[in-house]
Amino acid sequence: MVGHTASDVPPPTMAVKIFSAGVAACVADIITFPLDTAKVRLQIQGECLTSSAIRYKGVLGTIITLAKTEGPVKLYSGLPAGLQRQISFASLRIGLYDTVQDFFTTGKEASLGSKISAGLTTGGVAVLIGQPTEVVKVRLQAQSRLHGPKPRYTGTYNAYRIIATTEGLTGLWKGTTPNLTRNVIINCTELVTYDLMKEALVKSRLLADDVPCHFVSAVIAGFCTTVLSSPVDVVKTRFVNSSPGQYTSVPNCAMMMLTREGPSAFFKGFVPSFLRLGSWNVIMFVCFEQLKRELMKSRQTMDCAT
Repeated sequence: MVGHTASDVPPPTMAVKIFSAGVAACVADIITFPLDTAKVRLQIQGECLTSSAIRYKGVLGTIITLAKTEGPVKLYSGLPAGLQRQISFASLRIGLYDTVQDFFTTGKEASLGSKISAGLTTGGVAVLIGQPTEVVKVRLQAQSRLHGPKPRYTGTYNAYRIIATTEGLTGLWKGTTPNLTRNVIINCTELVTYDLMKEALVKSRLLADDVPCHFVSAVIAGFCTTVLSSPVDVVKTRFVNSSPGQYTSVPNCAMMMLTREGPSAFFKGFVPSFLRLGSWNVIMFVCFEQLKRELMKSRQTMDCAT
């Protein structure tokens, strides 16, 4: 019996894409979460100006310092919220990307404009629905037991409850504007770059539509995304993690960062951001492509059997 090739497998349905994107994103998040925690800690460094504040140096140094001072489990603080975030964010923005792209496509082939429009739409919808999971994830990652005897939150659902009761339901959507901007940039850059790179590599016959092609496309997409999204990502993290009244608005947060810490503050945590986003992209896209292919092969086999 001849094995399946990419062309043998029928195009995946929207349900398969959404399910595959959610599962693949959760797998990627579990593996890369310590890098994301290190990124958050480096991004908020500079807010606490006391001499006793812990100083983090580099990706590995931050991870080691966190593990030594607060325990290895702290590297995964906020993981439940992170997985909830991926189920809502990734399944929507990645799973629906092709479907929305088809809606904007007028010719036989999708244009760059239709790809960007799809990225804008799915990224925006995902943020509006999943913002509370982002707020809780960042708060738990930034929370340090070294800043006081009592933590702000004892867990994921405790954080949801306290934020809702002390800051109102709008507190769970705090930082939606910078996160919307960040996700629009990330979604467009990540998905469009990945799509264009994969298409170019396959059309030029440099690589087949398989794991090596997906790997290379994901790494390039991860780097481009990190460069463009880093300033907005840092402002988003600072604003979401801030206590009520610390910043009057998102522009105020950005301006205070600029005046106190200089332009380099907007690229704090760049290395862990790239390591995390690059590795996340590789794991997610490779898993996504393989999972949706295997699901469609299984469905095809079941259809043939019946």
